[in-house]
Amino acid sequence: MQEFLMDYGLWLLIALLVLIGLVFLLSGKRTSDVDTPAETITPPEAPHPTAAPPLADPVAVPPAPVAAERIEKTEPVAAVEPSVEPAPPVAAEPIPVSPAVAPPVGDAAPDDLLRLKGVGPKLKALLIELGVTRYEQIAAWTDADIAAIDARLGNFKGRPVRDQWVDQAKYLAAGDTAGFEAKYGKL
Repeated sequence: MQEFLMDYGLWLLIALLVLIGLVFLLSGKRTSDVDTPAETITPPEAPHPTAAPPLADPVAVPPAPVAAERIEKTEPVAAVEPSVEPAPPVAAEPIPVSPAVAPPVGDAAPDDLLRLKGVGPKLKALLIELGVTRYEQIAAWTDADIAAIDARLGNFKGRPVRDQWVDQAKYLAAGDTAGFEAKYGKL
């Protein structure tokens, strides 16, 4: 039996592979490729480049109106005045908070809010826009005041608590530069 498999098994395997290959090749060809030789296929004719396009039926297409007729039929348009005046830009209102946070009354010059750690030029401008200009204001903030300010800080939300502005402002309002630098670093 082994001799039979050795002699004929290899030939059977080769015959099977050839048969599979033929099936693959024949299944890939379409009948139109086999039946029609390439020489008999002609491409569709392109129109001659100087040939005029076919004309439409003159009865079916109404004539276009003359431009002068259109101008005479139109009425002049009256100038329209805008009925609503544009609203002036709205500035941010100072936040209604406790009296300790209200802007100082009098000729007190604003403090340099950039000395607070965590306050940069954009945040300083935003604080001034909100009515915060002095260290005394920030030092007197309550938790409710911090929440009211924090709600208006946009991208800077959370900074008053995280950077401990109230504690920093207490040192700066009292003029305790040494205490400030000992706790928050060099000014």
